[in-house]
Amino acid sequence: MTEFHNTDPAAFRGVWVFCEQRGGELNPTCFELLSEGRKLADDLGVELCGLLLGDGVAALAPTLGGYGADRVYVCQHPLLKDYTTDAYTKVVCGMVMERKPEIVLIGATNIGRDLGPRCAARLHTGLTADCTHLDVDVAKYQEFLKRTSTLDVDGMKWDLTDKGLKMTRPAFGGHLMATIICPRFRPQMSTVRPGVMQCAPFDQSKADACRVELCPVTLDERDQKTRVLEVVKQAKAAVDLIGAEVVVSVGYGISRDVKTGLALAQQLADALGGVVGASRACVDAGWIGADHQVGQTGKTVRPRLYIALGISGAIQHKAGMQDAACIVAVNQNPAAPIFEVADYGIPADLFQVLPLMIEAAASSKG
Repeated sequence: MTEFHNTDPAAFRGVWVFCEQRGGELNPTCFELLSEGRKLADDLGVELCGLLLGDGVAALAPTLGGYGADRVYVCQHPLLKDYTTDAYTKVVCGMVMERKPEIVLIGATNIGRDLGPRCAARLHTGLTADCTHLDVDVAKYQEFLKRTSTLDVDGMKWDLTDKGLKMTRPAFGGHLMATIICPRFRPQMSTVRPGVMQCAPFDQSKADACRVELCPVTLDERDQKTRVLEVVKQAKAAVDLIGAEVVVSVGYGISRDVKTGLALAQQLADALGGVVGASRACVDAGWIGADHQVGQTGKTVRPRLYIALGISGAIQHKAGMQDAACIVAVNQNPAAPIFEVADYGIPADLFQVLPLMIEAAASSKG
């Protein structure tokens, strides 16, 4: 392979999304990334490409086109059937070195968080992890800052011709939001938190127009330091916070009677056909599992209905749920920050309000 030179931004063009699949099923996060990548590609006037690795997965490619991809590169090989760090890194980096995209987006899943850093190190470029916002257009980035920060945006100096990727992520434990750039090296890489980006609706005409390119793959067992001998799926109740239409979340306000508070929240969630979420305080206290956590250090949700019970509304939590279609907050403190984003606020004892909500939900359902 020829030497890879990545310090000339002009030599790189296009936006790529690594499209994760497991067992022949696409991870929904790649649809979110393609939807966001479409916006970036349009702002740059370039092509949006999906990169799909696996064995016998070419039939999945048109689906990626339906979410915005102009082209899908398909890399198929028996050694790519199951994810391994070494094999996937070699193929992804080989494709990047050959085709030279300017931006590469990877979902911050378990696989993405393993693959992204390894590829960035091999490509000698930067990686911004766990991003929650992306921009290449300066004017759009300014509008984002005006909505989400206290900066004097109009009083700052800006280069309106800058088309570099501005990658925003939580910093210092979620207490601050930092925007990171990678001006010297290409590609500009980021992993993106699942559930953060808005997924565009599937478009069959785009799927039909998508160009699928089968790319040759050269791999042998020497390229793998590890082998997957067997995949054993653990049977446990999955908490689908990201895909839930209704989320009933509990906060430190249930501390007076944790067992009862969780039971009541579960009853309300069941009555509304939703799932139970939680603030970081509840997870840190060990009252509920980390897979229930909503917020910057948990999951970002966009349900039709979000009910916050005894949650004060720290900025880290609000960042993970404030885009819900309707927010109902119950908190004894009428000055709680959660009421700033709530559509309906009930300043009362949640243990008194919850039974009434459960009864009303059951009656409505009946």
